[in-house]
Amino acid sequence: MYNLEEMIKNTSNIKLLYIEDNEQARVPTLAVLSEFFKNIVVAVDGQDGLEKYSENEIDLIITDIHMPNLDGLGLVEVIRKTDHDIPIFLLSAYSDIEYFRRSIHLGVDGYLLKPIDIKQFLELMHKIVEKTKIKQELKENLNFLEQYKSIANQKSMISKTDLDGIITYANDMFCSVSQYTREELIGKNQNIIRHPENPSSMFKEMWDIIKNKKQTWKGVVRNRAKDGSSYYVDAIIQPILDLDGNILEYIAMRHNITNVMNSKRQFLDYIVSAEKPLIVQIKIESFDNLQRYYGLDFSLLVESKLSILLEENMPKNLHFKNYFALDNGNYAFVKDYVKYDDVQETINGLVEFQKYINDLNVEIDSIYYDVSILVCVSYENNVYENVKYGMKQIVRNRQNFLVTNDIAEEVHAVAAKNLNILTKVKEAIENSKIISFFQPIVDSNGLVCKYESLVRLMDNNGSILVPFVFLDIAKQGKYYTQITSCVLANSFNALAKMDCDVSINLSAIDMENEAIREDIYRLLQNSGSKAKRVTFELLEDEEMKDFEVIKTFITKVKSFGVQIAIDDFGAGYSNYERLLDFQPDIIKIDGSLVKNIESSRFSVSIVKSIILFAREQGLSVVAEYVENEKIFNILKELGVDYFQGYYFGKPALLD
Repeated sequence: MYNLEEMIKNTSNIKLLYIEDNEQARVPTLAVLSEFFKNIVVAVDGQDGLEKYSENEIDLIITDIHMPNLDGLGLVEVIRKTDHDIPIFLLSAYSDIEYFRRSIHLGVDGYLLKPIDIKQFLELMHKIVEKTKIKQELKENLNFLEQYKSIANQKSMISKTDLDGIITYANDMFCSVSQYTREELIGKNQNIIRHPENPSSMFKEMWDIIKNKKQTWKGVVRNRAKDGSSYYVDAIIQPILDLDGNILEYIAMRHNITNVMNSKRQFLDYIVSAEKPLIVQIKIESFDNLQRYYGLDFSLLVESKLSILLEENMPKNLHFKNYFALDNGNYAFVKDYVKYDDVQETINGLVEFQKYINDLNVEIDSIYYDVSILVCVSYENNVYENVKYGMKQIVRNRQNFLVTNDIAEEVHAVAAKNLNILTKVKEAIENSKIISFFQPIVDSNGLVCKYESLVRLMDNNGSILVPFVFLDIAKQGKYYTQITSCVLANSFNALAKMDCDVSINLSAIDMENEAIREDIYRLLQNSGSKAKRVTFELLEDEEMKDFEVIKTFITKVKSFGVQIAIDDFGAGYSNYERLLDFQPDIIKIDGSLVKNIESSRFSVSIVKSIILFAREQGLSVVAEYVENEKIFNILKELGVDYFQGYYFGKPALLD
C-alpha cells in the first residue's frame, strides 16, 4: 500500500507530456493524471508530442503507441537519441509481445494497458518518484562538491571534526561568532558550542544521518557563544568519504541567522527544550478586522504598542521569563512549571491580567483604541498544538479564555477518522463501489415522473455511506472529480435502461472542471434523444469561482434539451437575481422550509413567495423532504408541481 498523499506531493512538481490521439480515451485518462500532476502538456499525435517535447522542459512522458504521423515507439526512438534518462511510459490497449521487446530495447520505463489499472499505475509512479529522488540526490552531491572547492572563500562558519567529533579545523568566521580563539577550539569536542536547550533527539538524528547513513544533514541549530549568549545557525554537515566509502572526517558549513531568526522559531525551540512547558498564547481579538478597517500601518502600531504593554504588565509573581511577540496580533509567554499548584496560581493570575489589559485604552497617534485580548493556556501533552487549536476554538466559539490539554488529541482523532474515510473513498473508486441510489419524484397525482440520482459509497464490508460522511473529505483528498465521473456514468446508464427522467446533482467544482464538462458533453451526445430526459440540479455554493464558465456550460447543455434545476432554493447562497442568471427550468425548495411547513407560518410564507415568483417566470417547483401526507396536501394546495421525500419513496438501488 502506497502513501497516496505523499505520492501526490512528490508528483505535483513533475511536468508531464501526455500523448494520445483518441479523444474519448484522452479525457478520462486526463482526469486520473490530473490528480497526480499539476502541470500536464497534452499532444494529439507523435509528431505533435515531439514538437511539444522540444518546446518544454519535460520530466515524464506517457504516450499511446498507435497514433498517426508518428507512432509511440517511433517517438521514443527519436527522443532516446538525445535523452537516455527521461522516464517514459507506453500506454496501449494491446499487450503484443513485439511491443514489449521493442520498448525494452528502447529503454522504456513502464508499460500501461488501457484502461489504466490504478494499482499498476501507482506501482509505476512509485518507481518514477524513487528514480527522481535518486537523481535529485546526485545533483545535490555534485553541487556540494562544487561548494567545497570554493568553501574557504565563502563568508561562512567552517569547521572540521574527526570521527569522534573533535574539532580539527575552524575558520576565522567560526571563531568570530563563537567568540573562541582557534587555539581554544582545536582539539576540543564540538559540544563546546552546543546550547544545552537543544533537544538531544536532534543530535541523535544528525549522527544517524551523517555517521550511519553517510548522508548530508541540514538544519537550524541553536549554539552558545563563549560569553553564554545564544546564536542560531543554518547548518550543513557532510561526511567526507574515501573511495571505499569509509568516513574520513566531517565538514560543516554554517550561516549565522540570529538576526533574521523570527520570534516564532525561537518560541518553538524553547518549547522543545523546556522540561515542563506552560504556554500562554495571547491574540488581539478581531485583528483581521483591525487591519481591514484601519489599515496595515495603524494595525502594526497597535500590535507594537500592545506588545510593550503585555511584556511590562505581566505580573512578576507568575515568573514568565520568556516572552515572544509573534505575527498577526499573536504573542506568547512560556515557562517551565514545577507543580500543579503553580499552574492553578498562574491561571488565576492570567485571568486577572487579561481583565486588566482589556480595561486599557491604547493611545495610537492621539487616537484611543479599545484593545481586547483572547487567552489560551496549555501545560500538558502537545502544548503548542493545544494552544494553536485552542485559540481557533476560542475564535470560533466566541470565547475569551480557555485552558486546554486535550484538544490536539481530539483534532488528531478527527484527522485519523478523515484519513480512514479518504482511504475508503480511494478503495471505492478503484473497486467501482461509488454507486447511485435513486429517489422518485412524483407529480400531484403521486405518479413517478423522474428519479434523482444520489451518490453513495459501499465500503469493503458492504456498508453504505451517505455523501455527508465522505464527500467533503473527498474534496480535500482530490477524489471529488472521480466521484462525479462515477455518478455521471451511473446516471446515464440508468437513463438508457428506463423511461423516466433522471436528475443529477452538479456542484460549482464540477461545472468549473474542464474534464468533467467534456465528459458531460460526450455523454449527452451519445445519449441522443434521451438527453432531453436529463435534469442537472445545480448546487450553488461559496466555492464558485468562475461564474462565466458556469453560464457557458448551462447554455451548452440546454442546447441538448437538458433542463436546469436550482437545488435548495430559499436558503444558503440562493437569491432571486442569481436565479435568473442560471436560466433554470425548475426550482427545488430547500428542505428546511418543507420540513417545518406544518407548524411554521414563516415557512408557508416563504414557500408561497417562491411559488408566485416561479409562476411569473414560467418555472416548475419541486418540494423535497415530503415526509407525510399532511405536508404533501399543504404543498399541493400551495401550488407545488412535483414532490420528493420518504412519503413517496426512500433512495434505493434501481431494480
